[in-house]
Order: sequence, then C-alpha cells, then structure tokens
Amino acid sequence: MKTLLPLVLATLIAAPASAACLAEYKAKRDNPLELFYGTAQISGACTMAEANAQLRDQLAAQGLTLLKVLSVRQQ
Repeated sequence: MKTLLPLVLATLIAAPASAACLAEYKAKRDNPLELFYGTAQISGACTMAEANAQLRDQLAAQGLTLLKVLSVRQQ
C-alpha cells in the first residue's frame, strides 16, 4: 500500500486540470483577397459556438474575417 500512494500522487499531479481545445478555421482578408487556414487554442468550453466567438474577435484584431470553424477537438 505504501508504494501505491506515490504512484497515485504522481498521476494526479501530472494530469492537467482540463484538456486544451484546438479549433481549425478558415478566414479571409479583402483587398486583395487572401484566404487563410489555421488552428488556434480555445479556452473555456470546447464547442463550435465558443470557438466561433473567440476566433471572430481574435482574427478581427488581425484584420481577418472568420469564414468558418471547421472543427474543434480536445488535445
């Protein structure tokens, strides 16, 4: 039993509190037209709606328009 406790503690410490969420997206910039494909880490809920909300703001700050979130997945 004494040897099991360090193993359990190491597992709990090594496990992340929450898995990262990765979103794939398509975006564009006008004049001249440029198309972009990218991935970004999303905080909070790992959903298409959350990815849309976060990416729209992040990309707008870079002068890009979000066209579509293609997928979201836990890392």
